Amino acid sequence: MVDTLSKVVTIERHIIEQERLHPDATGDFSGLLHDLTLAVKLIWRETSKAGLVNLLGSAGKENIHGDQVKKLDVFADETIYKAMDHGGHLCVMASEENEKILYLPEKYPKGKYVLLYDPLDGSSNIDANVSIGTIFSIYKRISADGNGTEADCTQQGLKQIAAGYIIYGSSTMLVYTTGEGVFGFTLDPSIGEFLLSHENIKIPEKGKIYSVNEGNYKYWDEGVKKYIKYLQEEDKNESRPYSLRYIGSLVSDFHRTLLYGGIFMYPADIRNKKGKLRLMYEANPLAMILEQAGGVAIDGEKRILEIKPESLHQKTPLFLGSKFDIKTCKEFIDGREL
Repeated sequence: MVDTLSKVVTIERHIIEQERLHPDATGDFSGLLHDLTLAVKLIWRETSKAGLVNLLGSAGKENIHGDQVKKLDVFADETIYKAMDHGGHLCVMASEENEKILYLPEKYPKGKYVLLYDPLDGSSNIDANVSIGTIFSIYKRISADGNGTEADCTQQGLKQIAAGYIIYGSSTMLVYTTGEGVFGFTLDPSIGEFLLSHENIKIPEKGKIYSVNEGNYKYWDEGVKKYIKYLQEEDKNESRPYSLRYIGSLVSDFHRTLLYGGIFMYPADIRNKKGKLRLMYEANPLAMILEQAGGVAIDGEKRILEIKPESLHQKTPLFLGSKFDIKTCKEFIDGREL
């Protein structure tokens, strides 16, 4: 008889096993991730029944980026903060939805880690019932002690010690890395546990899908335009044309790219010279995950993880995907098209 239980790996078990790879670990980091998974389960519970509990629609205000804030945005933002503010693992947090850093209540101890998060990516699609997600990034503090600072929250992506995302779709999945590979866990609602479903994820070296909002085509630089046309041309020797797939929810588009390969692009354009996606809350964590899976993430010129942040809500162009596809895209951007 096969002992199926011996094959079941919960995310809590996986976190503990990853911790054992580091003999000097104290358990604080594992506790941090445990608190975060609890927050994610609470968000999943509400997103799965949002229409029944009056959580759909706009909250009637804009965030720091000028986007309409949805009711689920507010719920997710507050849920993560409240789940993480008291454990003693963190010294400060920052959220895409808040202009300034989030200090922890004075009554709670302060730890050595920093949490940055996008509470509900793709929230503009909520009312259309399109998949949405949460993105997070973890750093070690660089300030001495006490309350964390903005400098703690604006470190290079290279300094991340963990990053991940959760996608709330037909199934809810959590994907994360601590620098030792990329692992995916699918939520089993019947037992309320994230179970290991995708071990050591690797992105294909080359894909057949490109993902970009072609509605912005006329605003792009010539190199990007030429690359798009190249992908659309037929060439059986190079497995072209590519198929276009664009959901408009970054987590969803990234997740597909990670699993199937290809390229996701959100270029700068003549209206947004600095790009639109957020470096600290979106680009950096996804770049860390992608690099751990064997992919590449650039801003069109340089590696995303090497960008030195100048502000908490800095924006960036973003190109991420398979090695072959990013290399080819970069050649077009540099004017060395094939």
